Amino acid sequence: MRLKFVVVLGLILAPAGFGDDGRRLLRIDHYVQVRSTVPAISGQAAEIYVREVVEAGTVLRSGPAADRVALFIHGAGTPAEVAFDVPYRDYSWMAYLAQAGFDVFSMDMTGYGRSTRPAAMNDPCNLTREQQLAYVPALIAAPCPPSYPHQMTTLASDWHDIDAVVDHIRALRHVEKLSLLAWSLGGPRSAGYASQHADRVSKLVLLAPAYNRAAVADPPVQSPANGAAMNTQSRDEFIANWDRQVGCTDQYEPAARDSVWSEMILSDSVGATWGGGVRRAPQVTSWGWTTAVVAKTQIPTLLISGANDKQVNPDRVRELYNDLGSPKKVFVDLACSSHNAMWEKNHLLLFRLSLEWLTQGSAQGKQEGMLRLGY
Repeated sequence: MRLKFVVVLGLILAPAGFGDDGRRLLRIDHYVQVRSTVPAISGQAAEIYVREVVEAGTVLRSGPAADRVALFIHGAGTPAEVAFDVPYRDYSWMAYLAQAGFDVFSMDMTGYGRSTRPAAMNDPCNLTREQQLAYVPALIAAPCPPSYPHQMTTLASDWHDIDAVVDHIRALRHVEKLSLLAWSLGGPRSAGYASQHADRVSKLVLLAPAYNRAAVADPPVQSPANGAAMNTQSRDEFIANWDRQVGCTDQYEPAARDSVWSEMILSDSVGATWGGGVRRAPQVTSWGWTTAVVAKTQIPTLLISGANDKQVNPDRVRELYNDLGSPKKVFVDLACSSHNAMWEKNHLLLFRLSLEWLTQGSAQGKQEGMLRLGY
């Protein structure tokens, strides 16, 4: 495991006459070693990138309180440090919680961001034919057969990555449990993991969790499934997907969008060279997070759905709320928000809700029920 402590040491060695730097935010990079269970690199050593955001005073004095350690888990396309630590104004969800006294971590699954990317992801022949055509003739002369004809990762390999990171954080901060916050496909990643390790997870905050009542319990006969190993998204595709979910005036700021996209490209040095620059993400074979598993989950869970979300239908999130076994659960219908709610005008309302849930186990004073907020 490699850690970058440059900023931390700078604070330790500051002259005594300087003012208190305890409120300064530190960003510390961790690389957690795992023996991969991703089928394309099964058994090989891999590194999971983890970003930590914490106030200097929290980490350098007594450390965080046992109930103030949290881990963010990303969705299907956007790496965690891009999704949750946007360097634009007050849009960093991680920084918001860190300034409230949390020691906040995020992780990139295998195949994302600064974590290990299997070599097959460097071959554009492993895209769909339709996506390959976007790179003719700049990257490939013509559409080509795949060198790896399967989806790249599985939900089970994601759970394996999460387990390694959770164990790393528990040992690092000497805590038994931590809270998990997740977005989109991060729903089955985080809540599915929590259902297997309830003794390690204190609370869940799920933004637009990708829930499917038809999910099966057992892996498919072919695992990972046959098909494209990965997908890409260009800047134009990123903007078009967002714009189709705009339902109110000034729902998002173009400057915030541009900041997110800039960080996206910085997180993928290979994708940045494909065409005009794209983000690459693995295709994931999923199973195991079923209605039966959800019904047995007792962890306090906050569910948030953007009213204009066209990627995860809000009705699916309501179904998750209804199926969830926990007696402490709240569903929030967030106005003027898309699938990208944490990058939009109601982001601070979302952040405040998450803080209240993590510290008090309630949302707007409620421990159970449904809320409509931001209207």
